[in-house]
Amino acid sequence: MKPISLLRSILTVGGWTLLSRGAGFARDMMMAAYLGAGPIADAFNVAFSLPNMFRRFFAEGAFNMAFVPMFAKKLEGGEDANGFARDAFNGLAAILIVFSIIGTLAMPWLVWAMASGFAGDQRFDLAVLYGQIGFNYILFISLVALLSGVLNAYGHFTEAGFVPVLMNLIFIAMMFMAAKFGWDMGLTLAWAVPITGIAQLGFTWYSAAKLGLTFAPRWPKITPELKRLAIIAGPAILSGGVVQINMLVGRQVASYTEGAVSWLVYADRLYQLPLGVVAIAIGTVLLPDLSRRLRAGDEAGSRESFNRGTELALALTFPCAVALVVIALPLTAVLYQRGAFTADDTAATALVLAIYGAGLPSFVLHKVYQPLYYAREDSRSPFRFAVVSMILNAVIAVGLMPYIGFAAAALATTFAGWMMAAQLWLGTRTMGDAARFDTRFRSRAPRIVIASIVMGFALYAAQVALGDMLASHGWRYAGLGLLILAGVLSYYAAGSAIGAFRLSDFRTLRRRR
Repeated sequence: MKPISLLRSILTVGGWTLLSRGAGFARDMMMAAYLGAGPIADAFNVAFSLPNMFRRFFAEGAFNMAFVPMFAKKLEGGEDANGFARDAFNGLAAILIVFSIIGTLAMPWLVWAMASGFAGDQRFDLAVLYGQIGFNYILFISLVALLSGVLNAYGHFTEAGFVPVLMNLIFIAMMFMAAKFGWDMGLTLAWAVPITGIAQLGFTWYSAAKLGLTFAPRWPKITPELKRLAIIAGPAILSGGVVQINMLVGRQVASYTEGAVSWLVYADRLYQLPLGVVAIAIGTVLLPDLSRRLRAGDEAGSRESFNRGTELALALTFPCAVALVVIALPLTAVLYQRGAFTADDTAATALVLAIYGAGLPSFVLHKVYQPLYYAREDSRSPFRFAVVSMILNAVIAVGLMPYIGFAAAALATTFAGWMMAAQLWLGTRTMGDAARFDTRFRSRAPRIVIASIVMGFALYAAQVALGDMLASHGWRYAGLGLLILAGVLSYYAAGSAIGAFRLSDFRTLRRRR
């Protein structure tokens, strides 16, 4: 088997994710300018979150966690991996077609379950309408997730990485068209959802076909492999459901404050940038890589891959978390405050962003640790851990809502994230050396934390010095650029001085036989 470069693969996925997040920022900045945090924005954000919530339930966060290791191991062992993928594709499609129809018909109930605070005002009716238009997105994007998993297992990360970029480009184009031709902006956004789903599925289908992988729709066959997949995926699906219940609790808490749903969404977009670029990239590469190494009996390579992935995740994530906490307000103001998005919206969104930032490392650690379980086809342990985190999330969100309002939702998410990370770490104690930190990681991890703290002080000082520029309408982008540059340079200088990192150390990793 040919060598795999951990860093190159992660940078490939991360680069495309960065482009996607950049396009996503442009999309959200346009939405904020056109809609602010008003009723149409709230309604669309709830409606769009419904298919995305169930997508993570069925596909990316659950089904694929079970499917990718099985597919990668069949590929490593020279078995009929492609036939297994076709059977899984048809089985998943059949389930989701039925689910899409039921969800569309049950949309009023789903909106109430997601945001009961909307009941009795225009947000409820708008969310139901937008949801009925776009709920079928779950069918398209879940099949895209399966096809992307197949492409990743073959080492083709670029094609799968372009998919979210395509979605954001279509959204941006449709908003431009709506503004130009006077279309209703809310309905335009709602119709953009299924259109992007069809485009994404078409692109990944074509990419798979170029590799000789054809996925023709057929009546699903219940094979022994699919039965085994269902057994493994069951707890993973339940685990994904627990995560979505956490999101549901947060939306419910936010729905009782007008604009709060949008504040949470806009803050989520900002902290999703480092989370997506680092966590998705590393998790996407580690899952098939660890699965194939375990099948090949390469325990030493598994440990090396896990440690270098975790080290890179910490080196990229911890400074981002510090930055989100320290400069949450100027980040939010520069990127969002314009048009219908007011100073009060900025202050509320920045508060949520700072709370989310404190939990950022925990969410990245989820993506690093979960492949250790799923590569071993252990989906039950993450489910048990997720249940504990769900209970903590609900207690904090509901218990603190009367005292701190919508911010309770963000605080609950952060605490639950750290609880999940702690349980995942403790659960690896029985996995042997392959899941243990090596000497290099134990040496560098505290240095990365120290360099990030130094950067935090530098960012605070730069924020004070650049205050007038950040407040100036004509110079605020330049001011934010200088602020970010100050953070990057101070982190690099501090990290290099104390030996926190050296990217050249993430060398090519060869599988040992």
